[in-house]
Amino acid sequence: MTAQPLLVRPAVESDCGLLLDLIRELARFEQLEHEVEAREADIHAALFGPQSTAEALIGLVDCQEAGFALFFTNYSTFAGRAGIYLEDLYVRPAFRRAGLGRRLLWEVASIAHFRQCGRMDWSVLAWNSGAIAFYETIGARILPDWRIARLDRAALAKLASQDHWV
Repeated sequence: MTAQPLLVRPAVESDCGLLLDLIRELARFEQLEHEVEAREADIHAALFGPQSTAEALIGLVDCQEAGFALFFTNYSTFAGRAGIYLEDLYVRPAFRRAGLGRRLLWEVASIAHFRQCGRMDWSVLAWNSGAIAFYETIGARILPDWRIARLDRAALAKLASQDHWV
């Protein structure tokens, strides 16, 4: 395989539509497309609004938009430091094995290191053995004892509306 030029750059406001397209592609790959509620305006607000909560990087292979990483700051009470949570990492199928996934991870890890974060976390679907194997090659530990707990919007509303605990 011939080496292809890779470029990773911070997302800019005009990338919000691209990011939404990539998010939908990722959701399709994960068989979760029915869960995508995000709109371009939501992505714009999260990345570029006055109370932005996330950051994104765009990955290019041969000047073609090939993938992205979206992350945000969290806090580890155990480490006593801020960390980075990598919400999504996606490389379009036609560009896989060009090194872009590794480069995107390296870029986010470099940001975390520069910011003196205590750690960087992300989730991987249990059936995605290719991703798990890749993450292990870069030194990531897959934590077998942890499971993701989630309250969706309906569950949040229900819990928040409770005015007492029984």
